[in-house]
This record gives sequence, C-alpha cells and structure tokens, in this order.
Amino acid sequence: MRTVPRARGPSVRLKLTLSYAGFLMLAGALLLAAIGVFLLRQGWLQTNEQGVWRATPGTAFVRGFAPMAAVVMVFLLVFGLLGGWVLAGRMLAPLNRITHATRTAASGSLSHRIRLPGRQDEFRELADAFDAMLARLEAHVAEQQRFAANASHELRTPLAVSKSLLDVARADPGRATDPLIDRLHAVNTRAIDLTEALLLLSRAGGQSFTREDVDLSLVAEEATETLLPLAERQGVTLETDGDIAPATGSPALLLQLAVNLVHNAIVHNLPERGSVWVTTGVRPDTVVLTVENTGEPIAPDVVSTLTEPFQRGTERVRGDHAGAGLGLAIVETITRAHGGILTLTPRSAGGLRITVELPAGSQQLMAHR
Repeated sequence: MRTVPRARGPSVRLKLTLSYAGFLMLAGALLLAAIGVFLLRQGWLQTNEQGVWRATPGTAFVRGFAPMAAVVMVFLLVFGLLGGWVLAGRMLAPLNRITHATRTAASGSLSHRIRLPGRQDEFRELADAFDAMLARLEAHVAEQQRFAANASHELRTPLAVSKSLLDVARADPGRATDPLIDRLHAVNTRAIDLTEALLLLSRAGGQSFTREDVDLSLVAEEATETLLPLAERQGVTLETDGDIAPATGSPALLLQLAVNLVHNAIVHNLPERGSVWVTTGVRPDTVVLTVENTGEPIAPDVVSTLTEPFQRGTERVRGDHAGAGLGLAIVETITRAHGGILTLTPRSAGGLRITVELPAGSQQLMAHR
C-alpha cells in the first residue's frame, strides 16, 4: 500500500513539553496575579492619580514584587521545559517500544515481542494486543510455510518415480519414437522444478539456515560460471566484475539467489546479441549485488509485480527455460530473510536492473583475499 508523503512536524514529545511548560506558565501567572490583587486589596499596594502602583510607607518590602515575579516566571519557564521534556520522555517510552516492534514486524520479522512491563494501562493494553496480533500472524505464516514444505516433500517422491520411468522409456532403444513420452518428460521436469522451488521458498521464508561469512563476489562468479553454457547457447554475453563484498548468511541460499538472478537475466533478453552484467560493490554499511540485462522495454507497473509468485515480465521467454515463475519471488524471500533490500528498475534502453543490498558482513574476508 502506498503511503501519502507528509511534511515532518514537531514530535509528540516536544508538543507535550511545550504544553506542560505553557500550562505551568499560565498557572504561575494566575498565581502571581492573585497575589498582586490580594496585596492591592489589603492596602499594601496603592495607585496614585496617574494609575501607577506605589508602595505605602509601611510596606516597603513589596517594592521588589514585580522583579521577583519576573524571576519566578523565568524559573517556571525553564523548570516547565526541562521537567516537561523528562516527563514526556518517560510517558512516551512505551510508545517508542511499540513503534520499534512495529518497524521490526514490517521488515518481515514476526518473532519479536514487546512484552511491556508494568501495571495495566492504555499503553500496556495496546502492547499486549499488538503482541497477540504478532503471535497470530507468526502462527499463520508458519502454518503456510509448513504446508508448502510438506506438500513439496510429498510431491517429490511420486514425481521422481515418474521421471525415472519416463527416462527408462525414453532410453529404451527398442521403442518407437513417441512425442507423447517426450512431452510427458518435459511436463514432469517442470513439475519437479516447481516442487523444488516451493520447498526452497518455504525454507528461505522460515529463515531456518545457519549464517556464515560469504563473499558475494565469489557467489556471483560461481553463478555465472554455472550458467555460462546456457548464455552461450542463447547467444548472450555474460560479464562479471566487482569488488570483494563480504556478507553474512547462507552460502547455499545466496548462491541460489545469484543463480536465479543471472538465469532470469539470460532467458529474458534480446532475441540475439543480448548482454548480462553482474557486478558487486561495497557501501558504508552494506554490500550490493547488481544484475543488469538487455531486453524488451518493461513498464514500471509490470516491474512492481515481477516478485509475485508465478509472474513473468513478458510472454516471450528465450528457449525452453520458462521456469516455474518463482525465480524472483525466491530472490525476494532470500533477500528479506537476510535483512536485505531488493530493488527492480527498468532500463531506459530495455531490460532490467536488479539490485540486492545486504548488510555488510565480517571484514575478515577482505584480509583473506
């Protein structure tokens, strides 16, 4: 859902501080005015014909009333601002914890809980309701992931058996050429690819992997070497360049991410003389893997849907490598599981630029290279 941009206003803490200080100043002014009226009614302060206040001879101690009142007002102003700032901070501390938990949940982590301490009040009720909502969402997402994983496991065995039978039938030298067997073999292979993709998607979404130090530049090189024969068959030039990019995560999942990106860039390309550029880089706190390719122009509204499962950017796919439509969905899931950001940008000349930005890992990789 798109958010409407708004101009940044003063913080709630500042508003509460100013409100508290203003109320204290008003109360102080009313109190001083009441004291002045009291002194005037008692005859300790009198006015002359010009309406100027003056002290009576017997009440010389009230001559400093106005300067003292000004000092009191300044004190009340400073005390109100400092005290209001501290009190507002203490009152809003639970709200800050709730905001932090909300941002954590928005980033994809549903395991975080607020667990606000203290007695029952409005903030505690809000925090408990938010924790209950997160628990239900986490249980729902976990149930979906378990279903996908279990379904994938259950489908792998019969698909593998049918593939073996089709392979035996195709390899039988005594059989006549039967296009139906070849067609069934292609359909079976596609079903196996889809099952494996769903299994990988559920595994990445559940973040059930061990984190290790990974160099994205080596991952990119391995992915391009693996897919170089496919690029040569498709007539696509594949180039790799970049710096050492240390990250932390699953080497297998990050390799799958790079393979999916490069494969997608190869099969969605120009009919001839296409190009794919794979680069890695380092930023202050992150590392970046960029895969860019030539191809047909892609509308921005289409780009926003490419990471949805079973979506493809164009109807035409180079060769017989249409895939299961889960390539970029898997990339997004792996990126999110590693705390990264996936950005898809259409190129003005056609094709797509995909950038994966991940938190920087251990700098020890830099020393080893």
